[in-house]
Amino acid sequence: MAICLVALIRFIYPPIGNITPKWQDFSTTGGAVPTGGETGANGGRQAMTDSTEQAAARFGRLTRTVALVGMMGSGKSAIGRALAARLEVPFVDSDAEIEAAAKATIPEIFARDGEAFFRDREAEVIARLLRGAPGVLSTGGGAYLAERNRIAISRTGVALWLDADLDILWERVRHKSTRPLLRTADPRATLAALLRARAPIYALAELRAEADPGFSIEAMTDRVLAVLASRPDILEPAP
Repeated sequence: MAICLVALIRFIYPPIGNITPKWQDFSTTGGAVPTGGETGANGGRQAMTDSTEQAAARFGRLTRTVALVGMMGSGKSAIGRALAARLEVPFVDSDAEIEAAAKATIPEIFARDGEAFFRDREAEVIARLLRGAPGVLSTGGGAYLAERNRIAISRTGVALWLDADLDILWERVRHKSTRPLLRTADPRATLAALLRARAPIYALAELRAEADPGFSIEAMTDRVLAVLASRPDILEPAP
């Protein structure tokens, strides 16, 4: 009976750590392909390579993965996609990868398995994604709090903190029901407490870009590019 139960659990909840993310698949083929791009014959891959070369000529060449860290609502996913599009490099969202592997949303994973389980799976996924070609990685709000994730990011990538104040964050998350940590009697106070507790750890990131309430996604992406350009070891200057 016990053996049957274990088999059933493994069928329903496959180990997330064994999932090979799309980014990792591309890295084994020898070419960095932006997520969402399809490569068929050699011509398709050559087109992607040509596009990457053109982006490098305009903005420079990314040499390490940029892991965007920061609070929920800081814009990691939106800025990450825009940044990856500018540089023509892969973009991956660790939360999205976890949800795809678990076939469940983050709130469902929290409710079903608990936060500790989620954090372990999150660390496994982040470690796998960092082994891919240089690109942009959007992490969950709590990911950078774990020392194991900070170490993994610093080994093969660089952490960039999207620093947004409480007013900006609250305006962006107040109407969303997908934030399990904010399901409290006073979500704004909870958000403020989380920000106070997490900001000193986010500040350990090598790079920082301050959010501006008047900035569009494109303007904020420009600011992030300027921060990266200050580190030629991360974003090699365009020839």
